[in-house]
Amino acid sequence: MDLIDELKALSSKVSKQISIIQTEEATKNAFVMPFISALGYNVFDPTEVTPELTADVGTKKGEKVDYALLEDGKPIMLFECKWCGTDLDKKHKSQLYRYFSVTEARFGVLTNGIIYRFYTDLEEPNKMDARPFLEFNLLDIKESTVEDLKRFSKSVFSLDATLTAATELKYTREIKRLFAEQIANPSENFVRLFASQVYSGKLTQIVKQQFTDLTKKALNQFINDRINERLKSALATGDEDTSPSLPPAVQPPKENQKTKDKVKSKEEAKKDRESRIVTTEDEIEGHRIVREILREVIAPERVVMRDTISYCGILFDDNNRKPICRLHFNNPKRKYLGLFDENKTEEKVPIGDLNEIYQYADRLKATIFRYILINNC
Repeated sequence: MDLIDELKALSSKVSKQISIIQTEEATKNAFVMPFISALGYNVFDPTEVTPELTADVGTKKGEKVDYALLEDGKPIMLFECKWCGTDLDKKHKSQLYRYFSVTEARFGVLTNGIIYRFYTDLEEPNKMDARPFLEFNLLDIKESTVEDLKRFSKSVFSLDATLTAATELKYTREIKRLFAEQIANPSENFVRLFASQVYSGKLTQIVKQQFTDLTKKALNQFINDRINERLKSALATGDEDTSPSLPPAVQPPKENQKTKDKVKSKEEAKKDRESRIVTTEDEIEGHRIVREILREVIAPERVVMRDTISYCGILFDDNNRKPICRLHFNNPKRKYLGLFDENKTEEKVPIGDLNEIYQYADRLKATIFRYILINNC
């Protein structure tokens, strides 16, 4: 089985079990060990994977790394694991940072069993970089990231080749992040770069402001044009149905009664959930406002509303792995707008009036730009 197939199978398992995993140890057993196994390492062979590797730091004795992957008896990669409900952004890499400096390993991984952040020492020897060069999310698998992940598979791992790739990944990732920030909110230097190429006059404060707006608008239109071109190309390719028809001998078997009952039960449960969902006028208006905000960067039909019992989700291309925002309008006393950062962590901000959504236009656009640039969609 190819790595991506194994990871997709693990992703399905994680999505079903995440709600019942309540401890770090359970996270390691249910999620992290299968992930390491998918990379081709035998988690039950201490010559390949050592749990609780001692990594004493200075006067601190008894410090242990959760897992160390070994090659020729030496650690090549360290895993520091947290409970699957842990927010990795909240300063949880300090332990891994200490372990990294006292072992021979050149790679460190911080994970909550869902998100895996890969670090190395590109900036200073034997000192773990502050930012990861690679991040993989089991619940949002991208084929391009899996290809990068393959370099860590036991069968193909090469220290020199992987370090070279890490250098490229680290700076490519950072440039993408900066690019997304500049598109959402161009800096003065960024605006000057373009203005100086097309305008020969003096860049007064008024002119700079005009070119800030023009640069932002031009970049948005450029990206939107490229997306539309790709959509047209994809639609043109999809017009022809090239799928082969199956001969009678290999047609799918008819469903038996047990399967039909199971399907019927699922359909009834789905109908029950849908009957409890009430889409309000405020949610419809909130969706309209978000579409209006994003109209200048993407086609309005790509901003899709999907209502649930607890909140109303606004999705990019109707993909629940690409949330734009959430409308928490069920509480009549207080409304909240859910915004997402680059790690898809939701921040709920209170709003007193629906028009306050316009105040968060830049953040909503930045979310779209991340999907466009990072996911190349």
